[in-house]
Amino acid sequence: MTISDAGFLPGLALSRIFYEEAVRPVLDESYPGLRHAAARVGTGSEVLGFDTARSADHEWGPQLNLFLAPEDAAEHGPDLHRLLAHRLPKQVRGWPTHFRHYDPADPVGHMARTDGPVNHRVSVGDVDGWLHSELGLGPRAYEAAPTVHDWLAMPQQKLAEVTGGAVFHDGLGTLGAARRRLAWYPDQVWRYLLACQWQRISQEEAFVGRCAEVGDDLGSAVVAGRLVRDLMRLCLLLRRRYAPYGKWLGSAFSRLGLGEELSASLRGALSASDHATREQHLCAAYEFVAALQNETGQAGPVDPSCRPYHSRPFRVLRADRFARALAETVTDPVLRGLPLSGSVDQWADSTDVLGQPQLLRAVVGALPRAGS
Repeated sequence: MTISDAGFLPGLALSRIFYEEAVRPVLDESYPGLRHAAARVGTGSEVLGFDTARSADHEWGPQLNLFLAPEDAAEHGPDLHRLLAHRLPKQVRGWPTHFRHYDPADPVGHMARTDGPVNHRVSVGDVDGWLHSELGLGPRAYEAAPTVHDWLAMPQQKLAEVTGGAVFHDGLGTLGAARRRLAWYPDQVWRYLLACQWQRISQEEAFVGRCAEVGDDLGSAVVAGRLVRDLMRLCLLLRRRYAPYGKWLGSAFSRLGLGEELSASLRGALSASDHATREQHLCAAYEFVAALQNETGQAGPVDPSCRPYHSRPFRVLRADRFARALAETVTDPVLRGLPLSGSVDQWADSTDVLGQPQLLRAVVGALPRAGS
């Protein structure tokens, strides 16, 4: 399949057409009255709105998440999946509905034409099972608010996948209810995570100068890159946007509309070839984001200007001042008992780890409490 065969359109638009013109008619004819929800959620660049023509080369195309009541999923799920394989059209708006694996050992699917049954990308399940596999949540999570430990164990990328995308039909009501509960952190969790993100910055902001002082300019540049990333994630957190993983972090940041001044400072810090220039750009970025934090009114105003790092000749923000100010506004007893380590993706950066909900929940459950 090449782009010349069919003009590109956003994957969410294609999935809506796929549901309305291909999947829904099969359901109405063969399972009349079957309550269901239909959506395009989960993994995939189109769920976050970042897909382009390049995305069509793998795991992109007519796709749908179909949710049934648990008892209906158990009774009809396998048969419905097989029925769709035989009844779906071979293509929708020029895009094949069949996916093939060119390498049996590679699970990645690619759109391809077929004369036989369609190896489609319509998943059939129930909301409970899906939330458990994606986020590790327990039964009927759409009815109960997540606990503090639930929130800390859920990576932002996963939360973005669950709450992003589009719902085309919600005949059950449970999918919409779950997405609303997970749309953003409760206020106390949000304040705690902001404090933890400022704490991350405070831990390394002086290293840009210290590395350079001992002749390690490469190390100084690496630390600066880490700080730029942390500032970008902090801005997303301030603007109530879940931060996606590395591939889409810059794209998500650019959509915040914070202006060219901050972006120029961040780019300048990354491209600087000497410590003095690197420090100058970082300080401009620190002060910009510090002002954003003060504007929220979540804590008493903190002086957003940079200053020397104790007696050393390095200019920093002393981001720990913002961490402390925010931490003082956290009154939830569970959160107040935790160190400023944050949620799983504030202290872990392994895709393989962040994709294992049960492991993450176990680790969060083992976090030390203050005074323990």
